[in-house]
Amino acid sequence: MDIARCLATVDLLCARDLPAEHGRTDVGTGGPGYLVAELQTSGDFWEDDGTEWEETEAQYEADRDGLTERLADRWGPPHRISLASTLERSMDGEDIPEPWASLSAHVPDLHLWRSPDTARWIALGVSQWDKELPFQLLAVVTETDPP
Repeated sequence: MDIARCLATVDLLCARDLPAEHGRTDVGTGGPGYLVAELQTSGDFWEDDGTEWEETEAQYEADRDGLTERLADRWGPPHRISLASTLERSMDGEDIPEPWASLSAHVPDLHLWRSPDTARWIALGVSQWDKELPFQLLAVVTETDPP
């Protein structure tokens, strides 16, 4: 992982205007009140016996934790939140605001800060939609409070 590039992307997200419409950006996706950057993406696991998947999961979590340490130097220790109950509530029909509803479908937990300068939430998480699909290290910036 290129930690300098990841930190620069987080800084870019924090400074950038948040989009009014859903769509792709130069670093990932965005929508009303949020931006999600794809900091790092692994290969897929279609031919894997599970070994590479486990190693990649551990590496992505270590990369998230390393980036968390650098961001903690700026904003203090993160809140660590699970999105499991958010996913359950969404599946039960509750209207969960974005980006939290979408994230809960593929990011089990987040490291979360509230920026003292902008009142935006900044989060890091490891995404994986299914066992065969790639892992992604995501950075999220949003004005929407976590559910």
